[in-house]
Amino acid sequence: MKLGIKNLKQFTYMIPVLGLSLMPLVSMSGQAMANALGDPAARIAGTGNGDGIAPVEAEVKAGEITVGSASQVVVKFRNVSSKDVQVGQINLYPSSTVSSEVALNECSSKEGLPSGAECAVVVSVKGLKVGNWRVEMLLRHSGRSRIVTASMTGSVEEGDSDSELLLSDVEAIPNELDFGTLDSSRPLVKSVIFRNVTSDPVQIKKVSIEAPAQAGYALSSDCDKLAVGQACISTITWAPVSKGQSDGVLIVEHDGPTRVASVNLRGSFEPENVTKAGIFPEAVPGVGLLISSQEEMDFGKITNEASMTISLVNVGEDALQLKDISLASEDTGLKIVHSGCITGSVLEPVEACPLTLAWSPVRSGELIEDIRIKHDGARGVLIIPVRGSADSAINRDTKAVVVSQTGSPSVEVKPADKRQALEGFIITSHSPKKAIINGPGGSRVISHKQSIVLGGVEWKVDIVENGIEFLSGNDRVRLLFDRSLSSASRTGATSSSSSSSSSSSGTASTATTTTTATTTN
Repeated sequence: MKLGIKNLKQFTYMIPVLGLSLMPLVSMSGQAMANALGDPAARIAGTGNGDGIAPVEAEVKAGEITVGSASQVVVKFRNVSSKDVQVGQINLYPSSTVSSEVALNECSSKEGLPSGAECAVVVSVKGLKVGNWRVEMLLRHSGRSRIVTASMTGSVEEGDSDSELLLSDVEAIPNELDFGTLDSSRPLVKSVIFRNVTSDPVQIKKVSIEAPAQAGYALSSDCDKLAVGQACISTITWAPVSKGQSDGVLIVEHDGPTRVASVNLRGSFEPENVTKAGIFPEAVPGVGLLISSQEEMDFGKITNEASMTISLVNVGEDALQLKDISLASEDTGLKIVHSGCITGSVLEPVEACPLTLAWSPVRSGELIEDIRIKHDGARGVLIIPVRGSADSAINRDTKAVVVSQTGSPSVEVKPADKRQALEGFIITSHSPKKAIINGPGGSRVISHKQSIVLGGVEWKVDIVENGIEFLSGNDRVRLLFDRSLSSASRTGATSSSSSSSSSSSGTASTATTTTTATTTN
């Protein structure tokens, strides 16, 4: 009901009848005042946009945004009601070309927004893909309408890039992984950081690499659930198995709006030309490195026994242990003196030990041999060549035997090395009771069950069908005789009976083949 000035007096008289308190309805200027029935002006405003919060601009034009960059857009709101209004939750609904989040909210306060006052909400908009974009804002408040909307529009441009670029809700740093050119056999390891750039948590579902097997990419990742702004790391190891370009893609699947993120992997394997390895390896951090004082042990030309000593030095950063020291063969007359550097020795950094090699030639001619030293340092083995030349074999039968008195009347004899005592000996003639052998000391006739000294060792002789066995303590060394090359074998049955007759008389067939020595314990 509308009342004019002319019936105001009449309405004043009706107020007591209606049971209402008397209040002034108009001022001297004729402006309506608040009363118990409510402000008519407020009710009139409430029929339009005056029922709470309204945007100053229904659509904010933000202009251009470059792909990958973010722009801050300001949206203003005004309280168009006659009361204070509380501002509640703000929701954003962006298009697929951008991501958005509320960067600053000045409208929300405990006191509320006074009537007629303005406030601002700052929205951060990030370009994801080239094209037009739009963000709808939904703001809740305590006014009569309860909600109000505003829009932001613009476009996403390519910027300096010539190709379309899609950015995921999970940002990859770097967005491309280039291993460059690899020319060594050692693998390369690099990392990629993934960060949640949205305003909501993102669950990482799967991280994988798509690449050919020959590309040699391997992945290690701890990415799981990422809170807002949280990051995780993935490491990629590249160990190519074939020459040339190696391309691949690191793929991250998540539950964000874009669902996936990817990083291109690339590298080129161009191995160097292979060169022969030097006698000493290169130093490796954190391990021992074994070298010798000489690259080669050269005895030169000798006519008698000789010895040489070299130093083995650990020049690495850690201790190393000598696992084994041996010769390539055992029938050259060479002997490693087991003192100084021995199997099991541990060399600390810059520590050294002496290695002595003795040579008693068992035949004349050139010596071509190697010392093999196995250890747990860099490369694991050291090979030292041994060279020399001998005019003639050395007779070791006349060597002095070292004895030590351990208590009367027992005597302990220090034996020679039985493994090398019979080196250089061959059987030149063989019969059931007698045989002729030839060695460094010349030729000699030996008989069955005879006791002799050969190579500095005392032996008991046992002539067997296919050779001669030499017994010393628990050791048994056998020299083999090849009957197929004897004259008896070539003459058939007649020769066989003749051989039997000559055997009884002590005469033997002759063969010049080299025999083989075997040792049994």
